[in-house]
Amino acid sequence: MDDLLREYLPILIFLAIAIIFGLIFVVAAWLVAPADPDPEKTSAYECGFNAFDDARMKFDIRFYLVSILFIIFDLEVAFLFPWAVSFGEISMAAFWSMMVFLAVLTVGFAYEWKKGALEWE
Repeated sequence: MDDLLREYLPILIFLAIAIIFGLIFVVAAWLVAPADPDPEKTSAYECGFNAFDDARMKFDIRFYLVSILFIIFDLEVAFLFPWAVSFGEISMAAFWSMMVFLAVLTVGFAYEWKKGALEWE
């Protein structure tokens, strides 16, 4: 039992410190935060509609389109970074497979651009 406590004591201390700091920050934010937020704070932000309106109202589908395009090109970077880090050790097959991947993304981007998905009216 003594060996078990000695092995897990640093983890328990770390967990206790993390919980204490988390509680301190939550209580400090609750004490310092204004109770009456500015109207600008509750105005429409990225989604394009007011924060405290009916959840079932209609809104523009372009917000979804922009977010999907962002996710696609964000994933491109997520695939490119490890590939670029290990560029010196990759084979020609890995190089050309990444080129095909980039070509497909470029064709998709050109298609979206041509269709006007990136235009905001």
